[in-house]
Amino acid sequence: METALVTGANKGIGREIARRLVAAGMTVYLGARDAVRGREAADAVGARFVQLDVTDEEQVASAVAGIESLDVLVNNAAVAVEWGTPAPEVTAAQMRAAYEVNVFGVVAVTRACVPLLRRSPAGRIVNMASQLGSLSVLGSAGRVPDRQLLAYSSSKAALNALTLLYARALAPVRVNSVHPGLIATDLNGFAPGDGVGTVEDGADLPVRVILGESGTGQFYGEGRYARDGRVPW
Repeated sequence: METALVTGANKGIGREIARRLVAAGMTVYLGARDAVRGREAADAVGARFVQLDVTDEEQVASAVAGIESLDVLVNNAAVAVEWGTPAPEVTAAQMRAAYEVNVFGVVAVTRACVPLLRRSPAGRIVNMASQLGSLSVLGSAGRVPDRQLLAYSSSKAALNALTLLYARALAPVRVNSVHPGLIATDLNGFAPGDGVGTVEDGADLPVRVILGESGTGQFYGEGRYARDGRVPW
């Protein structure tokens, strides 16, 4: 039986990914900052709760120390701090807050999990990215780059760089970024509108990448900007 760790998974897409991996027969550790909500979510989906604030390296180390083996790491925890703020008005404090979770948190958790993943016969990491982190998309015209999410978009671009560097350094562990689509979650204020999916929709592609024969160093995604199931870097 394989084992997975999903960060930021007490709600939203992370919780749905955890639920589906449990349904697929995995032992799943559901990571969350809030102990009450985390335990409730873990109980609801049949996972094991582990208290995990990705910005607290001591807590990261303690959480991973309680996991004996690991085949799958899903770096799902993320924040968006500047909704409605024009890019020129985003502060350095907002940038630090976004990078603390979306980039440095990924590094802390990944570093702690590498020894376990290297021992797995099929170790893999899925980084929950976004087309808002695609430089190709941000340089184009349209509603997506017009969102001007300076902290979020740049942190997701940095996450994509981590994906490529880890994919090379950790082989044969497979490391990929996944754009789950535009999904209504509390991260984006449950964004309404045409083409906005549910958390169930958002979990579809990440779970397929986890359970399927994916490559490594890829940016998987679907939608307007994707070609053959890949989003351009």
